[in-house]
Amino acid sequence: MIKTKDDFINKIHLIISVCIVIPVAFVYGFKPELSFDMLLETTDEHNFHKAIMGLYLGFSALWILGLFKIRYFKTAIITNLIFMLGLGFGRLLSFIVDGMPTSAYVFGTVAELFLGCYGLWVLKRFNQ
Repeated sequence: MIKTKDDFINKIHLIISVCIVIPVAFVYGFKPELSFDMLLETTDEHNFHKAIMGLYLGFSALWILGLFKIRYFKTAIITNLIFMLGLGFGRLLSFIVDGMPTSAYVFGTVAELFLGCYGLWVLKRFNQ
């Protein structure tokens, strides 16, 4: 998986993403009240959160493949940066439209934008 300093530099953001996104996926899917000030009441609401869980787990599986199989590495980087920048910019839009969230969500936004930008940087290095 990680054999050299360059491997570490190129893959650390994928490792961090997997370590965060997998647990968050299970919280979203089975215990969203731990993360949100809401109680799911309808089957459709539960279904929506399970779908988000599946999406997060699916992307995590691809990132894990990218860690171990070089032919999936570039795809893992691209999907990770799109995932993270998509979340980060969506949260920034929410800051503007909805107002400031709690400090945990502000930190999450900064982390998502950092991981997305780091992915862009790794992709640029990888393509040189």
